[in-house]
Amino acid sequence: MKYSLLFTAVLTGSFFMANAQQAKPEDTETWEPIPKVVTPGTSFKDAPSDAIILFDGKGLDKWVQADDQSDAKWDVKGDVLTVNKKYGNIETKQKFTNYQLHLEWKVPANIEGSGQARGNSGVFLASLGKGDAGYELQVLDSYNNKTYVNGMAGSIYKQAIPLANPGRKPGEWQTYDIIWTAPTFNEDGSVKTTAKVTVFFNGVLVENNFELKGPTLYIGKPEYQKHGPAPIKLQAHGDKSEPLSYRNIWVREL
Repeated sequence: MKYSLLFTAVLTGSFFMANAQQAKPEDTETWEPIPKVVTPGTSFKDAPSDAIILFDGKGLDKWVQADDQSDAKWDVKGDVLTVNKKYGNIETKQKFTNYQLHLEWKVPANIEGSGQARGNSGVFLASLGKGDAGYELQVLDSYNNKTYVNGMAGSIYKQAIPLANPGRKPGEWQTYDIIWTAPTFNEDGSVKTTAKVTVFFNGVLVENNFELKGPTLYIGKPEYQKHGPAPIKLQAHGDKSEPLSYRNIWVREL
């Protein structure tokens, strides 16, 4: 038995040695396709060379009012875009599928109110029509502000609690970096693959490839309905608090 095992070991070792001698390093080298060259920004906030600039302080030509598709009417001053609640939500003219999105937002330093009535807005990663239809990443003051945790900043509204709360004080700029994977559908309208999202909030991972159950809803359970590429929408929430602001918004199609 001992000699049999020894013989088997010798044969096995010989087999692997022979294979190692026949294999070459280039057998596992891949040379094409060559990734395109992308020039990064000078800091992590700056747009890379292949980004689509959605807002950099030079106007709202990439945006429209979500309800009637008229010219966007939010307030622009310097490099800052401030929500104008009188006019409602705005969304991009361009429709997207999968993308990387960067944006910065700030709740006013003198913000009043509590809970959901404290600098409320939202980034709809895919807008599905008028009002708040779509998939919302919540924007809200979450610095010492108690609310339901699947509705705080960094949450996928009413679906995903953020993994951490890295929110800064009111008056300070906050950053979202988002990877959005749109859902896909079969011919009959059934879901082929669900939507997924990864979110970094002020550089901290708060949503890790989360699978959405469907569009986000204020009331009721989410349910998918077939759709294609969609705009990115920013919410003008109807609460009574001072409106918040955005700046430095860019997107990279994936």
